[in-house]
Amino acid sequence: MTLDLIWAPFAGALVGFIVGLTGVGGGALMAPILLLGFGVELQTVVATDLLFATITKLAAGSMHIRNQLVDWQIVRRLWAGSLTATIIVVILAHQGHLFQSPGWIINLLGFLILFSGISLILGQRLQLSQRAKRIASPKQFKRLQTPLTILSGSILGALITMTSVGAGALGAVFLRTIYPLRMEPRPLIATDTIHAIPVSLVGGISFLIMGYADIKILTLLLVGSIPMALLGSLLIKQVPVNIVKLILAFALLLAGLKLILS
Repeated sequence: MTLDLIWAPFAGALVGFIVGLTGVGGGALMAPILLLGFGVELQTVVATDLLFATITKLAAGSMHIRNQLVDWQIVRRLWAGSLTATIIVVILAHQGHLFQSPGWIINLLGFLILFSGISLILGQRLQLSQRAKRIASPKQFKRLQTPLTILSGSILGALITMTSVGAGALGAVFLRTIYPLRMEPRPLIATDTIHAIPVSLVGGISFLIMGYADIKILTLLLVGSIPMALLGSLLIKQVPVNIVKLILAFALLLAGLKLILS
């Protein structure tokens, strides 16, 4: 049974609040909510979610820039790979090669959401492990940072444009792995957010022109998400964020398994 669109603002409010509260990972909930909850077709989910992510991240991104939290060197390296990959995926979609057989993309989406849940639980441990390697072999580690960042950007650009998922949790894992000393929580969220904006914008606008996006659903989602994202960001010091992240991780694990097994 699918939900009526009257519930879309509440879905937007839920995702917006979690994104505002946790910074990364919450956005991965939107795609399975649209697919499983509202029965929206895959190409519409991807296009609408990309535009949703662009608008919500623009508000947060402006705050990150104002607070000087963005690591622009890393962002430029990521863009070198991600924007190229995004354009390639958009061309494939325009030629009809992307959404003709949606089954494999839905499975890929499920695995990415599953990974997002796991990364929320294990991401900090991974960063600590990489930090020890960075300190032990600084020259070798730094030599690989630029090519690995460009490669990571390419992977992120392709995955984000194909599925609308990956900008948050997956991007955070890449950054924690490649820059374990520089990526403290606030710069990590800021850098990851700013990188994702032009990627989701290019993909979302391109799919909108192709007629994939649903502006009505997008508007209803934003009505709920924008005020609740602001509220979540204001409550971040009053709410036990680690507990929220744990609950979110389990929700993502369940959603990912549901998509893979459906």
